[in-house]
Amino acid sequence: MRTAAAAGGWELVSAMANRENAFIEITPEVLLKAYACGIFPMAESADDPALYWIEPEMRGIIPLESFHVPARLARTVRTTPFTVVVDRDFDAVIDGCAEAKPDRARTWINTRIRNIYRGLFEHGHCHTVEVYDGERLVGGLYGVVLGRAFFGESMFHRARDASKIALVHLVARLRAGHYRLLDTQYVTEHLKIFGAVDVQKRRYHRLLEDAIAGQGDFTALPTERAVSGEEALAIIRNNVRARPRHSGTRVSRKVNSRPQ
Repeated sequence: MRTAAAAGGWELVSAMANRENAFIEITPEVLLKAYACGIFPMAESADDPALYWIEPEMRGIIPLESFHVPARLARTVRTTPFTVVVDRDFDAVIDGCAEAKPDRARTWINTRIRNIYRGLFEHGHCHTVEVYDGERLVGGLYGVVLGRAFFGESMFHRARDASKIALVHLVARLRAGHYRLLDTQYVTEHLKIFGAVDVQKRRYHRLLEDAIAGQGDFTALPTERAVSGEEALAIIRNNVRARPRHSGTRVSRKVNSRPQ
């Protein structure tokens, strides 16, 4: 069963399930209601402006309490001199996610996807994790937050293990911020090493309903400075959760700025 809010969102987006309606404008508000229903938009390719709503029968998630960091990767996270920050350069992250790869000549991130998620970023409902080698962005990811759920959209790397490092830092931040659900949409071999599993749609909706009923805190770890690999691993290893913050102010976005 869906909540009343989710049911209302379903009515708003159900009209876009076919090609004829795939060009209807999607606002940040409609997109958040879609996520509350368990569906998300995708394009066929970067050249196709149409968007389609996707609701897989089997949904990929990473259980946060059993997130697994392999020993070799833990050493890399701890010792590699990368700088990991959040929400510094949304456009550069989505550019990285949209890059062609040897095993993927085409990308699904079209102009509409860029604009829609930038709107969510500006409203504080989309976040990035960014990995830098000096001034060069070498990996990262972005996703949507709603309540205590984080919906991972895409990740990339230009240096070995950079996307994995971004994921480790993301999970540390979600654990610290009392999140309950990390939605990966699909399970890949890359994600299985961290404990990603498929769940049936009905179970996913139960997990989703529980997660969006509360409120996570993406700023439970610092946003104004880099978080070290040792800090991130300590939170994951010791199941540390930050004390909830009580602040009515919203952190301003600094777009297209590099960490100092």
